Amino acid sequence: MSRAKIYWMLVGVMFAWGANVPMLKFIGTHVPPVTVTGIRILMASLAVFLILKFLKILRLPTKREWKYILVGSLTNVLLHHLFLNLGLAVTSATSGGLILGMGPILTAISAAIFLKYFPSKLQWLGLLLGISGVTIAVLVGSTGLDTNIGDLYIFISIFSQVLSYMVVVKAARTLDPRVMTAYMMGVGSIGLIVTSLILEPGGMVEFLDAPPLFWLLFLASGLISTALGHMIYNYAIGQAGATQSAIFMNLNPLFAMILSSIFLGEILTLRHIIGFLFIVAGVMLGSGAAEDLYKKQKVKRTTPVV
Repeated sequence: MSRAKIYWMLVGVMFAWGANVPMLKFIGTHVPPVTVTGIRILMASLAVFLILKFLKILRLPTKREWKYILVGSLTNVLLHHLFLNLGLAVTSATSGGLILGMGPILTAISAAIFLKYFPSKLQWLGLLLGISGVTIAVLVGSTGLDTNIGDLYIFISIFSQVLSYMVVVKAARTLDPRVMTAYMMGVGSIGLIVTSLILEPGGMVEFLDAPPLFWLLFLASGLISTALGHMIYNYAIGQAGATQSAIFMNLNPLFAMILSSIFLGEILTLRHIIGFLFIVAGVMLGSGAAEDLYKKQKVKRTTPVV
């Protein structure tokens, strides 16, 4: 598949993930967050298994591949979704979306540590800009301890997801990332359901009182944002690499902020806008996109016209 098609697919995934933030915020007001997440991820895994069966690429993993799947289930599913939903329960969807925008920078740093891909000086500058953006958007002017705790939960969520991308890159040498996604979701959803029984006893009963809009968003979140979104993104990682794919994650907070403002009525303040600009600048530098663009322009200027 061409790079252009992969990039357009990633734009679609970022829109779906951005929309997922306000959807999860709404869903969590009707059913306890961990309970609904466990059922949602289980539904998503079944959908991915059916898709892969239809595509005739589903197979059983080897013993070595199961090790990657188990680590990916812990980081990409259990920890990521657990802390994301716990965080959204006590902070705004807007702040949550902005913190998720740290994904590309954390991916670049993790790639240096685990994949021996070392960032340049510009990328380190991007890291500082990104952290500054999150500080401005989330910490400056925030009130109440609950908000800060929720923001910390969401940071743990995105950090654990970034670590899972390193696992996906290593596993992609022998295992199709789409197949890995199905197994990770299946194993991780079981862990989430068990966790929900401990943290939220009786949460399953609240499904019976949920309104029709809840079920519509529940299906959209599980089948589109989670099932298709993670399957496509993990496939892109295997094709274009973790750092290159992460460039597109800067669209995630943009879509999350806009859609949270439209559908949840959350107010965008000046600090949100300034923080977002810092994060975008940090992403462009931290992911290497700005440096690559500069090098290409430099080559064009020095290449003689024949």
